[in-house]
Amino acid sequence: MPSATTAVDRALANEQELLAEWVQLQLAATTLRSDLMKESELRTQSREFVSLFRQAVGTGIEFSLTAPDWAGTRDFLGAISRSRALQGYSSSETATFIFSLKQPLFTRLRKQSENSPSELADALWIATLALDRLALYTVEMFQQVREDVIGRQQQELLELSTPVVDLWAGILALPLIGTLDSARTQVVMENLLEAIVRTGAAIAIIDITGVPTVDTLVAQHLLKTVAAARLMGADCIISGIRPQIAQTIVHLGVDLSAVSTKATLADAFTLALRKTNLSIS
Repeated sequence: MPSATTAVDRALANEQELLAEWVQLQLAATTLRSDLMKESELRTQSREFVSLFRQAVGTGIEFSLTAPDWAGTRDFLGAISRSRALQGYSSSETATFIFSLKQPLFTRLRKQSENSPSELADALWIATLALDRLALYTVEMFQQVREDVIGRQQQELLELSTPVVDLWAGILALPLIGTLDSARTQVVMENLLEAIVRTGAAIAIIDITGVPTVDTLVAQHLLKTVAAARLMGADCIISGIRPQIAQTIVHLGVDLSAVSTKATLADAFTLALRKTNLSIS
């Protein structure tokens, strides 16, 4: 649709007038976040987008994630999405930045094509398609950034929630709180092995008092951690075996006979002292 694309390009020709109207609409919108962005920054972003958008439309190529002619617009929106995601915007507020351009653009299309309904329809379709796809792209980029941030936060929480405590010379304690899944087991194992190497500990107490339930999978994760610690030269004691957990382990048929177990952390610490020929007096 070369004529329709040309019509859109003509509507974008007076960038200053279009930009002024668009910025005013954004400043009056309920989605405006004046607490997160200054008006000067909003004007700068709007001006750059209008310029890049017009350049891309002028090529006659429809928006595509792989089209080189849209690379500038695509990269700019990717940066906008990332910055707004980190600033605290919502995905809808970020997409509204693109959607709000429709009103001033469509107004110009109607004025210049009012005597040609078919050209107007085609131009509106081209403009709508481009802006909708660009808005969806910003949402996708926004969500990707948020998922990356959440992933990093989860990893940091995992590391913080699995501290290895140096109880005594040669004795470590690893208190576990919450569900023990595969991802967390990997973090637990890495933290414990690093501590064993760093301290040269001979005994590691894994306390599961804060683990709400123990099923076959959790038991297997514990056994893997114990086996890894043994390969590093440290013996493991599992403490926090409550009556309910003991019954569950027996019911599941999980064999923990090769691992020393105690009901409380204090009992496990006493056993660890005895194993290392130490005593408190």
